[in-house]
Amino acid sequence: MSEIEIAITEIGAISIGQTENAEGGTGCTVFISKDGMCTGLDVRGGGPASRETQLLNPLTAAQTIHAIVFAGGSSFGLGAADGVIRYLEEKNIGLDTGIARVPLVVQSDLFDLAVGDKSARPDAEMGYEAARLALEAPNYRDGNFGAGCGATVGKIAGMNTCMKTGIGSYAVEIGKLKIGAVVAVNAIGDIYDWKTGEKIAGLLTKDKAAFRDTSEYMKQSIAVKDNKFTDNTTLGVVITNASFTKPQLCKIAGMAHDGYARSIRPVHTTKDGDSIFAVSLGDVEANQDLVGLLAAEVMSEAIKRAVMSAESAYGFIAARDMLEL
Repeated sequence: MSEIEIAITEIGAISIGQTENAEGGTGCTVFISKDGMCTGLDVRGGGPASRETQLLNPLTAAQTIHAIVFAGGSSFGLGAADGVIRYLEEKNIGLDTGIARVPLVVQSDLFDLAVGDKSARPDAEMGYEAARLALEAPNYRDGNFGAGCGATVGKIAGMNTCMKTGIGSYAVEIGKLKIGAVVAVNAIGDIYDWKTGEKIAGLLTKDKAAFRDTSEYMKQSIAVKDNKFTDNTTLGVVITNASFTKPQLCKIAGMAHDGYARSIRPVHTTKDGDSIFAVSLGDVEANQDLVGLLAAEVMSEAIKRAVMSAESAYGFIAARDMLEL
C-alpha cells in the first residue's frame, strides 16, 4: 500500500497556532485539541525544560490533555503555558472537575537565548496569542516560525560556527491511517538527510565555507571539559488518527526517537533535552509497531524539512543558502 503525502493539518481534530518575536529570536507553537487528546511522551535528552509533563506518565490519572506547547527561552519560557491555559479557560475547554473546567496543558522548551536578544522569552501573552490563533486562525508554517524562530544546530564549538534551522513537518496517509510529525530542530549535533546520508546542516569550519564533523570534533580529546555551548534541545510531536492508549503512545514516542538518531549526530546528549510527544486523535485500528516505524520515518523527514525551510537569520547561515555557496 503506497504512502500519500498530506498536510500535517489533515490528520485529525488538532489545531496549531504559532507566534514569534522575530527581532528577539524566539517563539512558541501550540497544539490544541478542544475535546482532549490521548498523549504519550519519551524524553531522551539530559536537560529538558518542561512543565506538567508528568501528566503523560502512564501511572497518572489523566487520560487526555488539551494542549501541547513548544517554546524557546529555556525555563524562562515556561510561562507561555499560563497564557494558553487562560485562553482555554475563556473558551470553557478543560477537564470538568465539577467546580471549574481545568485545561490540562503540557510544555517543553528549547534553548535559544544565544540567538537574537537573550532577554526575549516567550511569555503568557505570546502563549495566549498562539492558542487564540490555533483555534481562530490556524497559521502553522515550516521555517523560522513559532518554536523554530531561534533554532540552530552544530554548536559544539560555539555559536560562531553553527547554522540556522527552524520548525518542520511531514505527514502521510496509508489507507485509512494518517500519521505525521512536527519538530523544532535545535541540536548540538549535525543534521543528515535520512535517506541519502548527506550532511545538510551542522558544525561549520571557522571560515563558514564548509562542514566539520561534530563527532570527530568531540573525539579530539577524551578529557572532561565543558562545551562552549551547553544548551540545545530538539522538540517533536507525532500525530496520528490511529487509536492508542497512553502507554502505547509512550512506546510510539520512543520509537520515533529512531528518527532523531537517523538524522541528528550526536543525539540525546547531556547537552540536549530531546523530547518527543505522541498524540492519538482518531479511532483507526492500526498495528502499534507499524505506527512506531512510520513515526520514526515521518520524524526524520520533518527534521529535514525544518532544516531546508529555514532562512538565514541573526548572522547564522541556513542550509538553503549554504548549498548556493
